[in-house]
Order: sequence, then C-alpha cells, then structure tokens
Amino acid sequence: MAHVAPTSHRRAPRTSHRGHRSADGPVQITSWLGLTVAFVVGLILTAQSHVGVHAAGVTLLVMLVPITVGVFVAAFRQGVGSWKAALSTAAALAFTLLKFFF
Repeated sequence: MAHVAPTSHRRAPRTSHRGHRSADGPVQITSWLGLTVAFVVGLILTAQSHVGVHAAGVTLLVMLVPITVGVFVAAFRQGVGSWKAALSTAAALAFTLLKFFF
C-alpha cells in the first residue's frame, strides 16, 4: 500500500520568545565545579614537558576562558546558585589568566 500524506502540510504556529526570561534557574553547582576541575586539568597538562601534552593543556585553557565568561554572564542574569563554587571557578580563571600574562 502506498504512503498517504497527511492532510495538512502546514507547521504549527510558533510562539515568540522575545523579551521572555529563561526559566532555567540559577547555574548548577556541578557546572561551576566542572569548570574548576577543567581548569585544574588544563593547568596540570600545561606543566608537562611533552610538547603535545603541553599544547593540549594550552588549548583546553584557551577554550575554557570564553566558556567561563559566558557562564558568569548567565549567572549574572539567572542567579549564581552556589557562591562558594562560583568563587572557586573565579579563582581558577584568575590564576589561569595571571599565569598566561605573567
């Protein structure tokens, strides 16, 4: 038997999300701790003498910086969640940036 197409090919009307705040809530503590652990792993990798491992650590840290800034912007809009975890991530970010600039 041949496939029969549905009678209506129109899509359902979409609602506009402009001007609405996200209902996601504050940043989860696991996000903060995951970023902190990733910074620690990146710093450990950059301390290694092997060129490829060192480069992998630098790449990881370079990618983490804009992600972390984005999470802080989201935390500013939606709520921090855990201040202690956010401070640990901020400390890891600051240490990483100071290491690269000095």
